[in-house]
Amino acid sequence: MNNLIIKNIKSLIQTEDQHRPFVAGSDMASLPAIHDAWLEVKGGMIKEYGSMSTFSAQSFADNTEIIDATGRLVLPAWCDSHTHLVYPKSRDVEYVDKIKGLSYEEIAARGGGILNSARLMQTASEDQLFEDAMSRLQEIIRWGTGAVEIKSGYGLTLESELKMLRVIKRLKEASPLTIKSTFLGAHSIPLEYRGKQEQYVDLVINEMLPAVAKEGLADYVDVFCDVGFFTVEDTDRILNAAAKYGLTPKIHANELDYSGGIQVGVQHKALSVDHLEFTGEDEIKALKDSGTMPTILPGAAFFLNMAYAPTRKMMDAGLPVALASDYNPGSSPSGNMQLIMSMGSILYRMLPEEVINAVTKNTAYAMGIDKELGSIMKGKKANLVITKPIPGIEYLPYAYGENKVETTILNGVAVN
Repeated sequence: MNNLIIKNIKSLIQTEDQHRPFVAGSDMASLPAIHDAWLEVKGGMIKEYGSMSTFSAQSFADNTEIIDATGRLVLPAWCDSHTHLVYPKSRDVEYVDKIKGLSYEEIAARGGGILNSARLMQTASEDQLFEDAMSRLQEIIRWGTGAVEIKSGYGLTLESELKMLRVIKRLKEASPLTIKSTFLGAHSIPLEYRGKQEQYVDLVINEMLPAVAKEGLADYVDVFCDVGFFTVEDTDRILNAAAKYGLTPKIHANELDYSGGIQVGVQHKALSVDHLEFTGEDEIKALKDSGTMPTILPGAAFFLNMAYAPTRKMMDAGLPVALASDYNPGSSPSGNMQLIMSMGSILYRMLPEEVINAVTKNTAYAMGIDKELGSIMKGKKANLVITKPIPGIEYLPYAYGENKVETTILNGVAVN
């Protein structure tokens, strides 16, 4: 693999000399940067960087590729720590139901929503799911994403959950993206188990988890712990069982109401708890110094016209915050992390520095990959974005309809 030099960088953003897993509270408003900078990549890794005043082209090998980034910013590629982008079909018909006033819960109660995708998943082929998902991955790469977590959860049967996870495994092998897989068998309660929910939890614990673990198909486990879905008791049972297989939790929590999902996630040392529209003092107290990353999904709250998580209150209390897309066919049909950054500023009043921290360093932590991605640091993987010529970091959330990324570099190679 040839060397790569990026020179004349207007600003090299999110640099660090010593690893910090994440940033929290008021530190989220700080964003280290080097202006008029250069960066060297070797063997797919960040080797060196500094001010152009220290740059000497003569010191590099003849086969070094040089990119002139005059007027452009260079940042770590976005890490998207929450998606459901393996799915069989869009749910645009339900979009009309939402326009007519039906709530997320009402659509789910009549067999729509997640159960709609689950029905289609039964007959979808692995090859078609793979091809469709690869197309979506190519799309998010163009918008600057360099790492993505993908959940199962549209199967809700042993066979279909395994099908989804096998597709994710194929995506890991075929895509240059860094990909993590999450088993989400407890995404919804199938209609045939309504009124006997504990039996479905038994199925997840006794059949799905052992099969997933046997094939090594998941990095993490997730549960939709919320009103109308899985209870704290259900979640506790599933996470205790998953721990026997070494699966770290990542929890859907408090999207629809105060559900106890945040507290049970923290109790089980979840890597992240996600959604968090309903987060009060008790939840903030539980999260403080817990090591669990609060992850906000602006696309879902926006698309469903829901209350927005109290992000500023959380940061003022000293918490870290990550932002992710929740890319899925029903409640957030976009994996555009630049749009998520804009929503972070417009809807949640986050500063540009805060949203950049939330989609790089903190989401890398929420994916368990903060030691290899999320910042510009020697020895980290060279997953980078080079912007188009733009005025500064403020332009990233400001120009919400424009793709500001000119080049995405994954594993040290320009891929678009």
